[in-house]
Amino acid sequence: MANIIEITDLNMKELIPYTDTSEKKLIDYFSHGDGIFTAESPKVIRTALDSGYEPISLLIERKYINGQASDIIKRCGEIPVYTASSSILEELTGFKLTQGALCAMRRKKLPTPQEILSKSERIAVLEDIMNQTNIGAIFRSAAALGFDAVLLTQSCSDPLFRRTVRVSMGTVFQLPWTYLMNGTPDYISELKSAGFSCAAMALHRNTVRIDDAKLKAEPKLAVILGTEGDGLRNATIDQCNYTIKIPMVNGVDSLNVAAASAVAFFQLSNKI
Repeated sequence: MANIIEITDLNMKELIPYTDTSEKKLIDYFSHGDGIFTAESPKVIRTALDSGYEPISLLIERKYINGQASDIIKRCGEIPVYTASSSILEELTGFKLTQGALCAMRRKKLPTPQEILSKSERIAVLEDIMNQTNIGAIFRSAAALGFDAVLLTQSCSDPLFRRTVRVSMGTVFQLPWTYLMNGTPDYISELKSAGFSCAAMALHRNTVRIDDAKLKAEPKLAVILGTEGDGLRNATIDQCNYTIKIPMVNGVDSLNVAAASAVAFFQLSNKI
């Protein structure tokens, strides 16, 4: 049976996961486990539930309790469902809720890079990418275009930050992902040891076109994507098997990393 709780005090400690605070603090919200995150919008919450994430509580705009969020409330059993009007929830969170729903959920223990590499043939590797919107868009493209997993260097932004989850439309819950333990460029050796050829997306010497037949023919391929401003480190590029480029016209030399990733995943996928 649903445990509906009307919000009367914005300072309730149970509402900490939803207040406008540093999302990094949520990783340490519990003294045990791997921390928590918040999923936004009914579609994203449903995807997280379908992927086995455990809900802790819900924050639902009052008018959606018996509407578009009713199935979610039913699926979540007896966890607290905090509710209020749209204006109060916006005051609480600091932003306007997308379709009036947030869910605090427990994080899962991340797999090791070796576990992911042993089960994959096409992976995206993100080096030092901090923009949350770009990471979310890359996850969505990787899932849609048949890549098996995403690996991130330690300095990348967290894929379970609220904005990233929302932009990804929940695909961060569907694709295996984890952080690489080795630093730059040492992780390239780790990928090669697992049988992957590494393709750096960079404007650099000796580039090959992204439609080069050799790339598509690789049995295991890691596509390495760099930060929005500086791109990949030179040391990373030097260790890769290929440096690849997307041919362009009209004097344009590059695409946003999220757009470039979609082109690369479509061209280099072995599933479409």
